[in-house]
Amino acid sequence: MMASAPTALPRSTGSGSGNAFYANPAAPGAPIPHPTHNPRASLSSFPPSSRSASEMSQASRPSRSPQPPQAFASEADRSSNPSSKSKTASVGTRVSSQHSSLSPGRQRPYGSSARPSRRLRSQYPRGNSENHVEYILVASFDIGRGPVMEHQYPVAITGDEHMLAELMLPDQTHVRNQDWTIFFLHKDTSQEEDDAETRAKEERRNIRQRRRDRAKGIIHESDDEDDDADVDDVDWDDDVSTDSEPEGGEGPPLIYVLNLVNTKQDKTVDRGAVVKAMAICTRHPFLHIYKPLLLLALEEYFKSPVPETLSMLFTAVNEMDLSLMPKLNLLERHLLQASDNKDLFVEKFEHMIQKRIAEDRGEDVTDQPFDASRSPPKPPGIFRSGTKAHIEGQSTYAVPRDTHEFESRVMYKGIPIPIKVPTAIMPETVGDFSLIKLIQNFSDSHAKTPTTFPLHAHLTTNGPNTHPIIVLANALLTQKRVIFLGHNMPSGDVAEAVLAACALASGGVLRGFTRHAFPYTDLTKVEDLINVPGFIAGVTNPAFEHHSEWWDLLCDLPSGKIKISSKIEPAPVTEGLVYFQQQNPAHAGMVNSAATSTNVTAHDLTGDAAFMADILRSIASRAGERVVRAKWRDWVVKFTRIAAAFEESVYGASALYIGSDEQETSTAGVGGGHGYVWCDEASKAKELAGNVTRIEGWRNTRSYYSFIQDVAQLYTVRPLKGLDLHHMHDRLRTQRLSPLQSREVYNAFAKYVHSYDEICLLLSVAPESHAGLFYIALGLFHRDRDVRVKTADLLERIGEHEAGQHWWKALSRFEKLAYVRIKREADLDVAGSGGKGKAIAGGR
Repeated sequence: MMASAPTALPRSTGSGSGNAFYANPAAPGAPIPHPTHNPRASLSSFPPSSRSASEMSQASRPSRSPQPPQAFASEADRSSNPSSKSKTASVGTRVSSQHSSLSPGRQRPYGSSARPSRRLRSQYPRGNSENHVEYILVASFDIGRGPVMEHQYPVAITGDEHMLAELMLPDQTHVRNQDWTIFFLHKDTSQEEDDAETRAKEERRNIRQRRRDRAKGIIHESDDEDDDADVDDVDWDDDVSTDSEPEGGEGPPLIYVLNLVNTKQDKTVDRGAVVKAMAICTRHPFLHIYKPLLLLALEEYFKSPVPETLSMLFTAVNEMDLSLMPKLNLLERHLLQASDNKDLFVEKFEHMIQKRIAEDRGEDVTDQPFDASRSPPKPPGIFRSGTKAHIEGQSTYAVPRDTHEFESRVMYKGIPIPIKVPTAIMPETVGDFSLIKLIQNFSDSHAKTPTTFPLHAHLTTNGPNTHPIIVLANALLTQKRVIFLGHNMPSGDVAEAVLAACALASGGVLRGFTRHAFPYTDLTKVEDLINVPGFIAGVTNPAFEHHSEWWDLLCDLPSGKIKISSKIEPAPVTEGLVYFQQQNPAHAGMVNSAATSTNVTAHDLTGDAAFMADILRSIASRAGERVVRAKWRDWVVKFTRIAAAFEESVYGASALYIGSDEQETSTAGVGGGHGYVWCDEASKAKELAGNVTRIEGWRNTRSYYSFIQDVAQLYTVRPLKGLDLHHMHDRLRTQRLSPLQSREVYNAFAKYVHSYDEICLLLSVAPESHAGLFYIALGLFHRDRDVRVKTADLLERIGEHEAGQHWWKALSRFEKLAYVRIKREADLDVAGSGGKGKAIAGGR
């Protein structure tokens, strides 16, 4: 269970103490200084700014048509045409996204090119100065003074000790023996720190560009021979680490706090019980891995309440070795998250171990790009974790049993504590929660006694009988104030629901939810809470239910009911809504028909009713948490793609897509096009009509503006900028194509998908949960022989790919037999043409 209580005041912008936290060295229980730790930081449990979405859009959001950052211009558009007209250039600089990989006549052998060209690195290298855990806090409840902070180790992170103590000791903790809480702290960075970080990032980018230019034979006057010495310190994969995902310009990474509260019955003290809480502060979103250690450490602290107990825990957790966990790029993380295959990317783990063994032997390890096909055979000393050889101690290092989790351990008081760290972390995923639990909680109640909601254009997209989970998702997407009420429930259960809701709306795609989430709060913080636009909060006090002016949506956890506030602000009539009705008069009446109909399935223009039925079937068949999360990710991706299509239809361009007219013209004959695919225009108009109000509500939110920035950033590192592989694959999946049309798509796949990243991109749009390579393999049965041969070559490249080999294994025997037959015929033709040539030469 998890919970938290955000309780600080909003950060003051003045010069006074405000809510910037300062340590008090003379205070009782002052923390022990740590010689190697940085000075104390200024932190707040509320976001540094509570600006509205419109204010943020005017102050810091990019132009409506975001373009790749100028610093990346040469990297993003390696063969750009300055005169091209940008598809999204309604405002700002016009940029062509023509990619050199789409140049006519580009020929690349596939053998080794299906292997990653980048160096394999660790997510947390040895010798890294950053600690896994930055602070450890201890608080207790005093009958006379209330919540009291006893220790902050290694230094104090705030002078407001009472605020932190209240966060660690939520209401009604004394009635339970144990409870978990979670809360977030926001770092108050200075302008100097921001400027220094910006300069450091810019320098890393310049080093990357100079290194690429040197590889091409281009020498700059500013080149410094010392750059090569710094190469190993720079991450060449991307600018984004696994833990520190960009927050859409909203601020530095959060500090996540996991807190354990224990109540010990003791008749010798007042109130007959001793209540203490211990918290771990980390920048890792997978903070749930520290639960076993907190249980042991807090029990030890009850026996020995001295700073040395905290020092022992602090040292133990920061000595945890995660250096053998490989760093995956964004595409690889998406593939791993969407797959249930426990061997996906296992080669990377084996290669990391091989390098470590060579280092331990004192061998010279050349840092070459990782190539699984040329890697030496696995040494006999490497075994799979959990095997007999590993258990008997025949191997020092072990490959994880499941590549989704890296297995390590923490030595605490001589006891090895096993730890499993998620290999791939997606945005807005914090802690260990269950989407299935959240969905079932509200779905079961709705199935027994269906809820009839008052109509609201943003929320009830399927009418008054809209599924409550869809109402919740709509509220989060349109930035409504959402409260989870858990009267008489542990605060940990309430916090878990809040974190699950953040992941539900994000889908690992959108941002801006956890930064404004408060897994636990109480009545004393209401004034600060209501100043945060679009908050997501967890509470246990039933008084919140009676103040509908504080919230827009109330989710009652014990009853499983969701309630829309009677004082919610009505959805405004926007220009986009009016334009859509004017441009589509035949479908103008559908915009509000779904929202007012009582028959959900008959007017399911959005497809949400069918989607929820599929989700509930998956849960009933015990498909598992990963499958449900993957389905919700697909739902969020679909929503963003429909929103882009809506903007292009209504406004003529979309801020959610970066492309160019010239690029699409050049690829028109090779399966060109972009965006979401409908089977026909009537279906497109109906689905857009059903989503108009939800899209217009989303277009003025934090997550929308953050997504625009993410699209621009991801564009710079995305392979195949000139082709939308998702669009092309969807055409094969949803449309009835003519042989000529399907030929264009298959030929485009075969022509442009060669490199490691390009194959990863193709696999990401054809996940195993969506039939995998089935629709691509249908090209083996095309009437055109040339298409069959090219599809077979493409599948061969995919089969050689580190991840694609698992997609290849999932093909049916029928498709594999067709592949073998086509390859055999092609080999015979090559042999026959060669023999004929020799005979002609001999005749001469």
